[in-house]
Amino acid sequence: MDFATSENGNGNGNAIGDGEGHSAPGPVPVFGARFRTEPAALYRELRREHGEVVPVLLDGGVPAWLVLGYRELHQVTSDPELFSRNSALWNQWPRIPDDWPLLPVISRDQPSILGTVGERHRQRATLIGEAMEAVDPLELRGHAERFADELIDAVCGVGAADLVAQYAALLPVRVLAFLFGFREEHGPGLVAALNDILDGQERAVAAERYLRTAMARLVAERRERPGDDVVSRLLAHAPAYEVTVEEVTHDVMVMLAIGHQPATDWIGNSLHLMLTDDRFAASLFGGRSSVAEAMNEVLWEDSPIQNAAGRWTTRDTRLGGRVLGAGDLVLLGLQGANSDPRVRADGSALTGGNNAHFSFGHGAHRCPFPARETAEVIARTGIEVVLDRLPDLDLAVPATALTRRASPWLRGLVELPVRFTPTPARGT
Repeated sequence: MDFATSENGNGNGNAIGDGEGHSAPGPVPVFGARFRTEPAALYRELRREHGEVVPVLLDGGVPAWLVLGYRELHQVTSDPELFSRNSALWNQWPRIPDDWPLLPVISRDQPSILGTVGERHRQRATLIGEAMEAVDPLELRGHAERFADELIDAVCGVGAADLVAQYAALLPVRVLAFLFGFREEHGPGLVAALNDILDGQERAVAAERYLRTAMARLVAERRERPGDDVVSRLLAHAPAYEVTVEEVTHDVMVMLAIGHQPATDWIGNSLHLMLTDDRFAASLFGGRSSVAEAMNEVLWEDSPIQNAAGRWTTRDTRLGGRVLGAGDLVLLGLQGANSDPRVRADGSALTGGNNAHFSFGHGAHRCPFPARETAEVIARTGIEVVLDRLPDLDLAVPATALTRRASPWLRGLVELPVRFTPTPARGT
């Protein structure tokens, strides 16, 4: 890499290079509090000080590049030959300890679809897409409504609830666990493990072990007793794509992780927007036309997946005026690219029917369409059930009192306390 600090261990000093002999401010810690509290202002500041490709430090002072530019991110995600998904290329592996908290997210040995490239990736993506595409959207919505109603039944008579902890954090994993073939009693443990992994803190490694064990148990059960579920379909069709049972196990774990928490945050962030923005007030009192608009605006302005890891350069190259070395780690600044002023003329919202955001990724490794459709059905159903069931919904605390999860990857609320007129349970 062409930047370093004293903790990098390669003795290049505190400045960074722009490839033109100039110096610039040093790298930015990705785990800083401002990534959680004021990302929009932070991205503007980073652009002003560093440009569209920002030198950053991961946990332990490990260097990487964060791409904030829309055009630059499009370039990275469109060129898998130069910006590979093969994490074994990383030039920092010799300094990564065995207990590094980001190993569940950035792993050297990535046996899931996230670590595959080329034709092998296409095969596994096709297998997953076919297994997910077999889920009927109407049946999916019915399952989501049933679980949503059960969760609302638990709070509707009280007149107050935390729509994150008691609702949004539970709904997607319950729906996905049902689709995958999990028994319902496994839901709480899966939620806790997924949150610990994606927060990237000290409990992440142990949580990944728990999740791996749960997935292996599920796959073993579905091999012995196939059913009408996603995992059974993956196992049935895997031989045709030369995908092993172990690979299916890893892919199911990725599918659950990527499917659950972003959908949770999509629900929470959309409800937050509708509760705090007067443009959506009518939806809180019986209207539904604005739900899709709110959800799309969140994907532009408050994306559940803020940053993603990552891509690794296969050779020395230039990007956004920076000189990147072979094996450098490139982080995908999805929210930063969505807010790039070069594609947001005059601060335009670019919402409504505009889906050119990066919130589902781009290129060969983007989120498969059936998976995106599943997440949208779960999130939209979850929001609409809340609005249908809880009259006079309002925030129970000032909007400024709400806090966000301490994660550089995901942007979601820790809690969303609301009050409403108590109503009887439906007993569905």
